[in-house]
Amino acid sequence: MDLRLEVIVLPVSDVDRAKQFYLSLNCRLDADVPIDPGYRVVQVTPPGSPCSIIFGTGLSAAAPGSAQGLHLVVEDIEAARAELIAAGVEVSDIFHDATGVFHHAGTEGRVAGFAPGRKSYGSFASFSDPDGNGFVMQEITTRLPGRVAAEAAPLDAAASTALLVEQLKSTAAAHGVHEKNDLGGVYDDDWPQWYAAHMAEALAKAGYRLVRDEA
Repeated sequence: MDLRLEVIVLPVSDVDRAKQFYLSLNCRLDADVPIDPGYRVVQVTPPGSPCSIIFGTGLSAAAPGSAQGLHLVVEDIEAARAELIAAGVEVSDIFHDATGVFHHAGTEGRVAGFAPGRKSYGSFASFSDPDGNGFVMQEITTRLPGRVAAEAAPLDAAASTALLVEQLKSTAAAHGVHEKNDLGGVYDDDWPQWYAAHMAEALAKAGYRLVRDEA
């Protein structure tokens, strides 16, 4: 069974201030649900992240600003740092750890500049939100073996057709059940959307992803 980390909850003292800060980082606003004066849920998602951030009122007993060591992975830490600074965020200089392995807590063991050879996983920069919740950006350009599944070889036309036929048949069968059970036998005018979502989910679970040919 997959165990996907998809949400972290941050303790904040001023919800609107936190919301404005994360939106200034180009985070997507997923929800802002004020239930009552003592309970409000705000969810944002950093650009390209599968994990979202939730904060609000009545969500955490932790002290505001006590969340530390939250890592944001970037492909170009220099460019990412420049973007944050342009958005008004105070960001540390780029650093690496003296050991060359991850980084110590706080500022212990920090060495100024990129990791030697700008080695993947080795360069960092830190910043905090208005409450002091601490983030570390980590530059990863090449994943370690085993961290992600190996890239599958591109499918040729025949294999792609066979895969889509298989998925269309499976989706058609599932959609028939959906029309019968969920719609009471009524024709589904939104079947293209249903097909697309169902197939995308099935293909993603099977390890396939859509890419655009840049050639």
